[in-house]
Amino acid sequence: MMSFQNLLPMDGEAYYEAGMIEPAHSQRLMDTLLNEVPWQHDEIMMFGKRVVMARKVAWYADEGLSYTYSAVKKKPLAWTPVLRDLKSSIEERTSEKFNASLLNLYHHGMEGMGWHSDNEKSLVSESAIASISLGADRPFRFRHKASGEAVNVMLGSGSLLIMKGATQRCWKHMLPKTKKVSLPRVNLTFRLMCRHQ
Repeated sequence: MMSFQNLLPMDGEAYYEAGMIEPAHSQRLMDTLLNEVPWQHDEIMMFGKRVVMARKVAWYADEGLSYTYSAVKKKPLAWTPVLRDLKSSIEERTSEKFNASLLNLYHHGMEGMGWHSDNEKSLVSESAIASISLGADRPFRFRHKASGEAVNVMLGSGSLLIMKGATQRCWKHMLPKTKKVSLPRVNLTFRLMCRHQ
């Protein structure tokens, strides 16, 4: 996997593999996740107020590994056999280790994610984040924090995106909204969280 070309021209590493999961398996996996995951609307703190987002999320992790972002704390769900198998497959493919996964459900193209970095202190610094996409193809953008240089990639169903090294420190990324997409997308981001939370 790491022999793939780095998408980023400087200050970080991002590797993309289209079709890591073959189409029929991708569809079965998405159907399973849509039906079995206890999806909840994401919540963030904005200007001191709790805001409920249209996007839905679920947090799975090893026991005791909660996750706080946008001042909202998420307690972990226990790994399901499907998610544990997927985690093991990605670990084998990337030679990275993960102990948590944030699942995102975007119902259609008008649900997205603004510019941000996954740089919370609860994440192991410069560790890899593995992102699996299922369902609708969606554009994904990187922007360098200092130069403003942009990198774009289309995330297809069954694809794998790895971000590691200085990426979160030096780049922001986003999932832009689009009226062109009417189908749902499920995104699984596997992470390595600090044990001393």
